[in-house]
Amino acid sequence: MALDLEAIYVDLHRHPELSFQETRTAGVIAQRLGELGIEFEEGVGRTGIAAVIRNGTGPVVWLRADMDALPVPEQTGLDYASTARGTDPAGNEVPVMHACGHDMHVTAMLGALERLVATKDEWTGTIVTVFQPAEEYGAGAQAMIADGVLDRFPTPDVVLGQHVTPLPSGTVGVRPGTQMAASDGLTVTLFGRGGHGSRPHSTIDPIVMAAATIMRLQTVVSREIDPRDVAVVTVGSIHAGLKNNIIPAEAKLELSLRYPDETARERVLEKVERVVRAEAAASGAVKQPTIVTDHTLPPTINDVDATARITAAFRREFGEGAVVDPGMFTGSEDVSWFARESGAPLVYWFWGGVDPQKYADAAAAGTIERDIPTNHSPFFAPVLQPTLNRGVENLVVAAREFLADASA
Repeated sequence: MALDLEAIYVDLHRHPELSFQETRTAGVIAQRLGELGIEFEEGVGRTGIAAVIRNGTGPVVWLRADMDALPVPEQTGLDYASTARGTDPAGNEVPVMHACGHDMHVTAMLGALERLVATKDEWTGTIVTVFQPAEEYGAGAQAMIADGVLDRFPTPDVVLGQHVTPLPSGTVGVRPGTQMAASDGLTVTLFGRGGHGSRPHSTIDPIVMAAATIMRLQTVVSREIDPRDVAVVTVGSIHAGLKNNIIPAEAKLELSLRYPDETARERVLEKVERVVRAEAAASGAVKQPTIVTDHTLPPTINDVDATARITAAFRREFGEGAVVDPGMFTGSEDVSWFARESGAPLVYWFWGGVDPQKYADAAAAGTIERDIPTNHSPFFAPVLQPTLNRGVENLVVAAREFLADASA
């Protein structure tokens, strides 16, 4: 019996799970892999799954799909919208939503594996599929590697992956070289001296210190990075205080930094640290702030030759107009760890999830930024079709490009 991919997608969308908590999702995947007769192992990298299709001699192709969701309250209005709740690493209860499309990634991968199993008489080689946890923490790929996924499963000759994004559905975006930026996640703790809200002169206010730091950090990119270069400094979270008449003793900032290469990374990190320490000194802090790196992700760099092969295959299959160069994305990914650690080439592409007419109307009106929700938005919801079918086709076409032809 064929997999009901639309039903699988709706089910996954209704039941999102946070990073390293994807136990139900892994169970759905395991059930479907069993139905397809595919060999697999659960619990790789805590909640990940690795599956293998062995089909004679030939290249080893790795396919990767991430499966975690985000602490975002869904506002799409879909009849299958998530109302799920979860517990974040700090112990807080939070809303949970597939606001980045990983439910689509998992479903498309299952559909692709179904087709590849059904056409085993047409190709030879080995397919290893990793259903990866915790991409949103930048930790899942390394967790699977630390758990021996590269040692226990056939070594890749190429690593392939894809991500749904706000391009018109039916469009594939791929480019050689740097496809996604490197990133660091930082937690900055600023130390003041707490006291009564009515006596600010007797305190060192970390909230004011944090506000000054946030504003000054905005000048790192706008005033210290060449406008021709790419860099992002975002303060995504600030936590300080519990009551309006108490000046707290400390404030925490969570930063997301993005850059295309190691040289830019070193430059931005130096400037961020300088600003943080200088603002603390300017506020009279008697204790130095702490800066902790929560994660570091390398740039996602597509192999030139392998990308050329896949781009040509996509154009043959979908037509010239369906394949575009999306430019470098300033978002970041951990998929490249599989390629970096194994020495295999990587090709990672994007595929559209927006109704083509809606996208065209927004483009004509100059309102894409306003009217087309992006990944991580509470309104992000890929149109179900043809997005799902194209996601399946992308993976099948790409995998077959590297697998051996059984008729040759």
